[in-house]
Amino acid sequence: MKKYLTLDVGGSAIKYALIQEDLKILEKSSVPTPRDTLDNFIETIGKLYDQYAVDIEGIAISMPGIIDPEKGYSYTGGALRYIDKLETVKVLKQRCPVNITIGNDAKCAANAEIGYGHLQDIQDGAVVILGTGIGGCLIKNHKVHTGQHFSAGEFSFVKTNCHDPLGWDFAWSTRNGIDGLLSRVQEQLETNEQFTGIEIFDMANHGNEKVIAGIDQFCLEVATQIFNVHIIFDCEKVAIGGGISAQPLLIELIQKNLNKIFDNLGFDVHRPDIVPCFYKNDANLIGALYQHIQTYQ
Repeated sequence: MKKYLTLDVGGSAIKYALIQEDLKILEKSSVPTPRDTLDNFIETIGKLYDQYAVDIEGIAISMPGIIDPEKGYSYTGGALRYIDKLETVKVLKQRCPVNITIGNDAKCAANAEIGYGHLQDIQDGAVVILGTGIGGCLIKNHKVHTGQHFSAGEFSFVKTNCHDPLGWDFAWSTRNGIDGLLSRVQEQLETNEQFTGIEIFDMANHGNEKVIAGIDQFCLEVATQIFNVHIIFDCEKVAIGGGISAQPLLIELIQKNLNKIFDNLGFDVHRPDIVPCFYKNDANLIGALYQHIQTYQ
């Protein structure tokens, strides 16, 4: 059975896995992401290739930035500025002579859901990844919709306040990234104490009503933007990803608030189902593999 090296390039770590085409993960680990130079980045991936070269059919990579997956070109690299405007696949193939594909991380997460997860049965929908910012992807005709300039679904940039369109205080990434969740909870608790997402949901799951109210406000804002995306795009389903998507309370409150918005609309409009991403922390790896297999099948 064919095997592939799959990589999920993040700001602090490169997660990697040796995966069979039946999705069985044979090995999985991570290495630090080089933050200094392109040469170090290439060599880090090169050493992983050396480790698995005799076993693999190709390398499938999920990475940040605006990416042309067909040409293997990175217009931007997110926090990794050394891959801005780079023929990424061409450069990597000079070190790793094997079939290589690259894809935007959020779009890879969507590919995992399209190919193997909770969005296998839809034609049109969206994926919203709640993390440090807001990853996003639109799905059209059962395929990732990249847009003409490969930036469709960049939900982090959505402005949520017409009175402050120039700053970042009311960008969707600010309001509904992990810091936004913390802020809504701090407002309810009337504190500046720092909490992790795990701590916040632990307090909520133990019945802390103020924390639940903060999460509910956070979910109202998420639901509002999902509603706006849906009204523009007519989604059948919207899948929620990111670490906190594993919390049933989050999905429940997003759906509750979305229903409230529809109930007060006054018009009969289709309501998309809200589902968690099936693959959670492995979504980018699985989605990168799906894109690779679709490219070389």
